[in-house]
Amino acid sequence: MTDETEFPNVLHGLLWHATHPDRYQKILEAGLILPNPPIPDCERWKTGGGPEYYPYVRTLGGVSLFDFYGFEPESYSAKYPLSTWQEFVPYRHCWGISVWIEIDRHTIADHFVSAETLLKRWHQDKAYGHTIMPKIEAAYLGPIPVRAFRRVFISGVDVPCFEEVPIEPQREEL
Repeated sequence: MTDETEFPNVLHGLLWHATHPDRYQKILEAGLILPNPPIPDCERWKTGGGPEYYPYVRTLGGVSLFDFYGFEPESYSAKYPLSTWQEFVPYRHCWGISVWIEIDRHTIADHFVSAETLLKRWHQDKAYGHTIMPKIEAAYLGPIPVRAFRRVFISGVDVPCFEEVPIEPQREEL
């Protein structure tokens, strides 16, 4: 397994959505990453304080994405020490595992909000009670179809770091 203090090369420069393996299976079944999937708030990121503190992308009806284009972990962490990106990379620590879905920028261009634009909008809306990961959190406003997936990897405590997994759902043989 890769040293967790190093940023995984596979993520660098690309657009990603991170999720739990159980949620990934539901995404495949639905054919979409939903902006507000049927998941209890107690299982969601940063929802303990109620709706007035939900992540900013959620308030917009979007899907949160990591945009690691030009990302340099050390300088980013020095500039944004409150950013929580390390909770997700290389896997969500409380889960011990994550599925990373690479998203094709061109396929989602119609409703894509870049990290830069998202941060400007957060400031304009004075949405300071809503969390955001400056400069690396982007959004897609609406559901993301599976056809926008380029590659999918799994990473975790007991899984080799960034092992590729199939995009298509696994079906039992009849």
